[in-house]
Amino acid sequence: KPEQTIALGSDHGGFSMKERLKPVLEELGWTLRDVGVHEEKAVDYPDIAHAVAALVAQGEAALGIIVDGAGIGSAMAANKVPGVRAALCYDRASARNSREHNHANVLTLGGRLLTQSQAEDVLRTWLATPFAGGRHQGRIDKITAIELKYSSWTPKQSND
Repeated sequence: KPEQTIALGSDHGGFSMKERLKPVLEELGWTLRDVGVHEEKAVDYPDIAHAVAALVAQGEAALGIIVDGAGIGSAMAANKVPGVRAALCYDRASARNSREHNHANVLTLGGRLLTQSQAEDVLRTWLATPFAGGRHQGRIDKITAIELKYSSWTPKQSND
């Protein structure tokens, strides 16, 4: 059932943390779609972020979680997929805000920047926080409008 499914992925920098978060997610009743990596071998995080984000955008998973070294690159890559609102969270406040105000549907974590305890705290808070709706919905609608405006736009190539 997609509504009870979390797409989960990591690069080599987040592999061990991803593996240690799996039992927490299962304990909370989620079905996992692990897109990899399945061992600590080098991989490019945009590939993993795209795989997780695509499952969320296509409705095959309700939410996504990506762990890379810092969490930043995966958030950037995931946010390129229409319909995805990925948030890098690093404490309870950022986790709560990203869900309550921004209706985030993908969480990114920095496997080399957070302790396991911190990551679990962020994860539990993120999953437990509902979207507040109300005045925040109008802002989400504006984010979606920006996304739609550029969905067929091709950026100029730059070597900056």
